[in-house]
Amino acid sequence: MKGFWILVSANAKDIIRDRMSIFWFVAFPLLFILLFGAIFSQDQDSAKFSVGLVIEDKGPAGTAIQQAFRSVPVFELHQGSRDKELKALKNGKRLIVVVVPGNQQPGIPGAAKPLEIPIYYDPGKDTTTQILITSVKEILTEIERRIAGTPRLLVVKPVRTQVSTLKTIDYLLPGILAMALMQLGLFGALNFVSLRERKIIRRLGATPLPRSMMLWSEILVRLAMAMVQTILIITLGYYAFGVTVTGNIFLVMAMVMLGAVVFVSLGYLLINFTKTEESAQGLIQLVQFPMMFLSGIFFPLEMMPSFLKPVVNLLPLTYLGDLLRHVMVGLPTAYGFWTDTAVLAGWFVVTLGLAVRFFRWD
Repeated sequence: MKGFWILVSANAKDIIRDRMSIFWFVAFPLLFILLFGAIFSQDQDSAKFSVGLVIEDKGPAGTAIQQAFRSVPVFELHQGSRDKELKALKNGKRLIVVVVPGNQQPGIPGAAKPLEIPIYYDPGKDTTTQILITSVKEILTEIERRIAGTPRLLVVKPVRTQVSTLKTIDYLLPGILAMALMQLGLFGALNFVSLRERKIIRRLGATPLPRSMMLWSEILVRLAMAMVQTILIITLGYYAFGVTVTGNIFLVMAMVMLGAVVFVSLGYLLINFTKTEESAQGLIQLVQFPMMFLSGIFFPLEMMPSFLKPVVNLLPLTYLGDLLRHVMVGLPTAYGFWTDTAVLAGWFVVTLGLAVRFFRWD
């Protein structure tokens, strides 16, 4: 047993001395968090929409519209002449421009012609502008109701409940942790390929030390690194961007260990089909690249095209990201907690069995 811990210590020192390993397994995920956190850490409810307002009507209707627009907190309101605001729209400084024309008498019961209020917008930003146009229509409908004296038949009663407000970084951080565990498991197996290529494993076979002890010492070091990665990522997310782990920390660590062993076993399975470190790296990159972008760790699974859904449902990283988002920040799972756990456990059993079946010492 003493020899096993000596091997564990030697493997750990080998990783610590390799600066590139430290970068890819530790620094790279932390840089991802800093990058995405700087972009997406702000609460989405604080977004402002630049709206131009031209009031040519000096009567009560123009005054009512002006007051209504100023009361909308998400509108970054700009008032000016028609030419000035339309020029700002063409230069991309406004999303929409609302013009209230003058010399008309809106809101008079029985009026022959309603007041037309043009809304100018850029069709290149159609999704956002359509939302704004719908909001403007609602504002104008409420103003018309008040001017005409029509009683309100339906009243919306907002009821506040105590819920946690999630930012985009709250969604991204568990996904980045899942990515880090994937890279640790897959690329961590390359060290064994290097030892095998340099005939070190063969030399160990000539000693009383079992060669399997070398393998298990490497796996133990990878799992320890997974714990270190998790602690660093959670700590950075909390202190830099206010991401709080709302789930049970022991359950989080258990799911991290499950994800780690899945990708460690997958990594050792892949290297059995290669002879050199270069070919192993190419095969691992071929596997990890589609998982990184098709598993929903950076954006919701609902955004995936329907023809890709069967592929998405096969990837273990899909279920790990879904599971970590649930146990870390309380987001509902797309597949269910037990389904995620069962699929990951299934991946572990199958990949471990195949890795043992095809394992090559030389």
